[in-house]
Amino acid sequence: MSWGLITNEWRLKLLAFVLAVLMLGAVAFSQTRPTSKSLTIGLSYTVPTNLILIRPPSRTTVTVTGLSDAVSRADASNIFATVDATHATAGNSVRLNITARTTVPNVTALNPPSIVVTIDTLTQQDVKVQVVARAAPGWNIDPSKTHVTCPGAANPDPCSVRFVGPLSWETGLKAIAIVQGLVSGQGNYVNQTVQLQNQSGPIDLTVFTEPSVTYDVTSATVHMEAVQGTTSASVPLLSGHYTGPPTGYRVTAIDVNPKQVIITGDQAALARVRNITLPDVDLSGSTSDATFTFAIPYPNGISGNVANVTIVYRISRDPNVP
Repeated sequence: MSWGLITNEWRLKLLAFVLAVLMLGAVAFSQTRPTSKSLTIGLSYTVPTNLILIRPPSRTTVTVTGLSDAVSRADASNIFATVDATHATAGNSVRLNITARTTVPNVTALNPPSIVVTIDTLTQQDVKVQVVARAAPGWNIDPSKTHVTCPGAANPDPCSVRFVGPLSWETGLKAIAIVQGLVSGQGNYVNQTVQLQNQSGPIDLTVFTEPSVTYDVTSATVHMEAVQGTTSASVPLLSGHYTGPPTGYRVTAIDVNPKQVIITGDQAALARVRNITLPDVDLSGSTSDATFTFAIPYPNGISGNVANVTIVYRISRDPNVP
């Protein structure tokens, strides 16, 4: 190769060489410069066996830092976020720390902010399934011949739901099988949906908890029998017990309106009802007539022609007390 070929247009060749060096430096710098990025990943929890977290966040955002080339390899498969609740106690506003880590070399995962959750006691309760059904016109359901089964459950016959979840959800806990359609004659109603309720109404079982709420019955088979025709009877309403009135006063009369009601149902149920006793009342602060209105407590399987009753306790001074 002659020296002339090398020196020919040497300025252009020098410029190309300089540009190549600059480009190589830019690529090298882009791979080695410090950088960071944030990723949204799932949260995992460690919870003691006697506690349950209600509505904790299922995901969090983790920021990772390091050299650009290493950070580019960080993703949801190699970044982890955990919450350790093993030393927590039950409460409404419990603060828990999140620990983040990554398996990518030369990359640091920064811990996200702590979270505030509700922690409850984890308990188990077995609840017998109750039946809600409607009789066809001209028919009456015999409650003594209603039977519920749920094969495969912890308590299959008669059917009970084994509920494992927060203690606060179990106040007034009920399991109800709602029979679809109108009942006439006798038969088995298969795969009837079982609904869990508490004092607040139907339980929202889609709420995220850690660990998850469990229950072993979602449907049941209900055997029901109904008899055609209805019977009725007239029974008296009786006042309940009362407390009081204060010293120096006495109850001189009790007026119940209406005094009797007509109840309707099947003969077996009517035979067990001789009267209906009204709720107890407190007259400890009454020095004059006291009036109460109650919904009449009809027994299960029985209906009546009147919904409410008014009861008046006549109160006057006791002449025998100075």
